[in-house]
Amino acid sequence: MRVFVRLLSVLLALAVAGAGVLLAIEVGWHWWRPASGPLLVPWPSWRATLGAVGWDSFAVRLVAAVAAVAGLVLMLLALSASRRTVRLHDPATEVSFTTTPRSLARLVGIAVRAQDNVRSASVTASAKRVRVRATSRRETEAELRPRLLETVSALLDDVPLARKPKVSVVVDSPQDRK
Repeated sequence: MRVFVRLLSVLLALAVAGAGVLLAIEVGWHWWRPASGPLLVPWPSWRATLGAVGWDSFAVRLVAAVAAVAGLVLMLLALSASRRTVRLHDPATEVSFTTTPRSLARLVGIAVRAQDNVRSASVTASAKRVRVRATSRRETEAELRPRLLETVSALLDDVPLARKPKVSVVVDSPQDRK
Protein backbone atom coordinates (compact mmCIF):
# COMPACT_ATOMS: atom_id res chain seq x y z
CA MET A 1 0.00 0.00 0.00
CA ARG A 2 2.84 2.38 0.75
CA VAL A 3 4.20 1.88 -2.77
CA PHE A 4 0.77 2.78 -4.20
CA VAL A 5 0.58 5.98 -2.15
CA ARG A 6 4.12 6.96 -3.13
CA LEU A 7 3.41 6.30 -6.81
CA LEU A 8 0.17 8.25 -6.62
CA SER A 9 1.96 11.15 -4.92
CA VAL A 10 4.59 11.24 -7.66
CA LEU A 11 1.93 11.18 -10.39
CA LEU A 12 -0.05 13.98 -8.75
CA ALA A 13 3.12 16.02 -8.28
CA LEU A 14 4.03 15.56 -11.96
CA ALA A 15 0.52 16.62 -13.00
CA VAL A 16 0.68 19.77 -10.87
CA ALA A 17 4.19 20.54 -12.13
CA GLY A 18 3.05 20.07 -15.74
CA ALA A 19 0.08 22.37 -15.17
CA GLY A 20 2.43 24.94 -13.64
CA VAL A 21 4.75 24.77 -16.63
CA LEU A 22 1.82 25.21 -19.03
CA LEU A 23 0.58 28.16 -17.00
CA ALA A 24 4.03 29.80 -17.04
CA ILE A 25 4.32 29.30 -20.82
CA GLU A 26 0.85 30.73 -21.46
CA VAL A 27 1.45 33.76 -19.21
CA GLY A 28 4.84 34.42 -20.81
CA TRP A 29 3.33 34.12 -24.29
CA HIS A 30 0.45 36.44 -23.41
CA TRP A 31 2.84 39.06 -21.98
CA TRP A 32 5.11 38.85 -24.99
CA ARG A 33 2.32 38.95 -27.59
CA PRO A 34 -0.89 40.17 -25.97
CA ALA A 35 -2.71 40.60 -29.28
CA SER A 36 -2.19 37.02 -30.45
CA GLY A 37 -4.25 34.08 -29.23
CA PRO A 38 -3.18 31.42 -26.74
CA LEU A 39 -0.13 29.29 -27.50
CA LEU A 40 -1.03 25.79 -26.22
CA VAL A 41 -4.13 25.96 -24.01
CA PRO A 42 -7.38 27.50 -25.33
CA TRP A 43 -8.02 29.39 -22.10
CA PRO A 44 -10.15 32.25 -23.52
CA SER A 45 -12.85 29.83 -24.66
CA TRP A 46 -12.64 27.98 -21.33
CA ARG A 47 -13.05 31.29 -19.49
CA ALA A 48 -16.11 32.17 -21.56
CA THR A 49 -17.67 28.74 -20.98
CA LEU A 50 -16.99 28.79 -17.25
CA GLY A 51 -18.22 32.39 -16.98
CA ALA A 52 -21.64 31.24 -18.13
CA VAL A 53 -21.87 28.54 -15.43
CA GLY A 54 -23.42 29.58 -12.11
CA TRP A 55 -22.26 28.39 -8.70
CA ASP A 56 -25.60 26.70 -8.10
CA SER A 57 -25.55 24.60 -11.29
CA PHE A 58 -25.54 20.80 -11.25
CA ALA A 59 -22.10 20.58 -12.93
CA VAL A 60 -20.43 22.66 -10.21
CA ARG A 61 -22.06 20.59 -7.46
CA LEU A 62 -21.05 17.36 -9.18
CA VAL A 63 -17.41 18.46 -9.56
CA ALA A 64 -17.36 19.52 -5.88
CA ALA A 65 -18.77 16.16 -4.77
CA VAL A 66 -16.28 14.22 -6.90
CA ALA A 67 -13.40 16.32 -5.55
CA ALA A 68 -14.58 15.76 -1.96
CA VAL A 69 -14.89 11.99 -2.45
CA ALA A 70 -11.49 11.81 -4.18
CA GLY A 71 -9.93 13.76 -1.32
CA LEU A 72 -11.50 11.45 1.24
CA VAL A 73 -10.28 8.36 -0.62
CA LEU A 74 -6.75 9.77 -0.85
CA MET A 75 -6.79 10.67 2.84
CA LEU A 76 -7.94 7.15 3.80
CA LEU A 77 -5.26 5.60 1.59
CA ALA A 78 -2.60 7.76 3.18
CA LEU A 79 -3.78 6.88 6.69
CA SER A 80 -3.86 3.16 5.94
CA ALA A 81 -0.30 3.28 4.60
CA SER A 82 1.16 4.20 7.94
CA ARG A 83 4.22 2.32 9.13
CA ARG A 84 3.35 -0.87 10.98
CA THR A 85 5.15 -1.41 14.25
CA VAL A 86 5.20 -3.96 17.03
CA ARG A 87 5.21 -2.37 20.47
CA LEU A 88 7.61 -3.56 23.13
CA HIS A 89 7.43 -2.99 26.87
CA ASP A 90 8.39 0.55 27.77
CA PRO A 91 11.35 0.70 30.17
CA ALA A 92 10.22 4.10 31.49
CA THR A 93 7.23 6.40 31.09
CA GLU A 94 9.16 8.78 28.84
CA VAL A 95 10.58 6.07 26.58
CA SER A 96 8.73 3.84 24.15
CA PHE A 97 10.18 0.97 22.16
CA THR A 98 8.91 -0.50 18.92
CA THR A 99 10.23 -2.91 16.36
CA THR A 100 9.17 -3.74 12.86
CA PRO A 101 7.22 -6.86 11.94
CA ARG A 102 10.03 -7.71 9.55
CA SER A 103 12.65 -7.85 12.31
CA LEU A 104 10.32 -9.93 14.49
CA ALA A 105 9.82 -12.32 11.56
CA ARG A 106 13.59 -12.55 11.04
CA LEU A 107 14.11 -13.36 14.71
CA VAL A 108 11.48 -16.10 14.65
CA GLY A 109 12.78 -17.40 11.31
CA ILE A 110 16.31 -17.80 12.65
CA ALA A 111 15.02 -19.78 15.63
CA VAL A 112 12.80 -21.99 13.46
CA ARG A 113 15.50 -22.71 10.87
CA ALA A 114 17.91 -23.68 13.67
CA GLN A 115 15.65 -26.60 14.66
CA ASP A 116 16.55 -30.13 13.60
CA ASN A 117 14.92 -31.47 10.42
CA VAL A 118 13.69 -28.06 9.26
CA ARG A 119 14.70 -27.70 5.64
CA SER A 120 13.33 -24.19 5.11
CA ALA A 121 10.90 -21.79 6.71
CA SER A 122 9.08 -18.62 5.86
CA VAL A 123 7.76 -16.35 8.58
CA THR A 124 5.39 -13.41 8.45
CA ALA A 125 4.71 -11.35 11.53
CA SER A 126 2.52 -8.52 12.69
CA ALA A 127 1.62 -7.11 16.08
CA LYS A 128 -1.29 -9.56 16.32
CA ARG A 129 -0.06 -12.72 14.60
CA VAL A 130 3.07 -14.71 13.73
CA ARG A 131 2.71 -17.24 10.90
CA VAL A 132 5.37 -19.89 10.34
CA ARG A 133 5.44 -22.16 7.30
CA ALA A 134 8.20 -24.75 7.55
CA THR A 135 9.19 -27.66 5.32
CA SER A 136 10.77 -30.88 6.46
CA ARG A 137 11.77 -34.03 4.63
CA ARG A 138 12.31 -36.30 7.62
CA GLU A 139 9.52 -35.49 10.06
CA THR A 140 5.76 -35.32 9.66
CA GLU A 141 3.67 -32.35 10.67
CA ALA A 142 2.45 -34.15 13.78
CA GLU A 143 6.06 -34.67 14.93
CA LEU A 144 7.52 -31.26 14.04
CA ARG A 145 4.65 -28.83 14.57
CA PRO A 146 4.46 -29.08 18.41
CA ARG A 147 8.21 -28.57 18.71
CA LEU A 148 8.13 -25.50 16.46
CA LEU A 149 5.12 -24.10 18.35
CA GLU A 150 7.01 -24.52 21.61
CA THR A 151 10.16 -22.92 20.17
CA VAL A 152 8.31 -19.90 18.77
CA SER A 153 6.24 -19.45 21.95
CA ALA A 154 9.37 -19.61 24.13
CA LEU A 155 11.10 -17.08 21.88
CA LEU A 156 8.14 -14.71 22.01
CA ASP A 157 8.05 -15.05 25.80
CA ASP A 158 11.70 -13.92 25.91
CA VAL A 159 11.07 -10.90 23.68
CA PRO A 160 9.57 -8.04 25.74
CA LEU A 161 6.45 -7.65 23.59
CA ALA A 162 3.67 -5.47 24.95
CA ARG A 163 1.11 -7.91 23.57
CA LYS A 164 1.87 -11.53 22.75
CA PRO A 165 0.80 -12.38 19.18
CA LYS A 166 -1.04 -15.53 18.18
CA VAL A 167 1.21 -18.16 16.67
CA SER A 168 0.29 -20.44 13.80
CA VAL A 169 2.65 -23.09 12.46
CA VAL A 170 2.17 -25.11 9.28
CA VAL A 171 4.60 -27.85 8.33
CA ASP A 172 4.87 -29.18 4.79
CA SER A 173 6.32 -32.67 4.69
CA PRO A 174 6.49 -35.20 1.86
CA GLN A 175 5.86 -37.93 4.45
CA ASP A 176 2.38 -36.50 5.10
CA ARG A 177 1.48 -36.99 1.45
CA LYS A 178 2.16 -40.74 1.42
